Amino acid sequence: MLEASNNNELPAIPGKRYFTIGEVSDLCAVKPHVLRYWEQEFPQLKPIKRRGNRRYYQRQDVILIRQIRGLLYEHGFTIGGARQRLSGEDARADNNLSQQIIRQLRTELEEVLNILRR
Repeated sequence: MLEASNNNELPAIPGKRYFTIGEVSDLCAVKPHVLRYWEQEFPQLKPIKRRGNRRYYQRQDVILIRQIRGLLYEHGFTIGGARQRLSGEDARADNNLSQQIIRQLRTELEEVLNILRR
């Protein structure tokens, strides 16, 4: 899962509904061609495709990509191991995802509150 150190290194996820592949690439520190490859390897990762086959990712996709990145780059999992780890956690994934979204929203709201207090 995402650890606090990983969250601090990556930029906060903006409060948008959809993200382009370039935006996700910047948010997750992963190149676009790697994201396209991960779509083939991880069945959980399914961005919405619109006209011209353009990909649009949602917030939960960005969080999932950060989890995949953490497993592969920081914990040393192979693609197969990361896939197995994520599929084994499907029962808990919704709960973990909700907790991560809540933490992210709380952080963003605290930042807004600090701005308003100035």
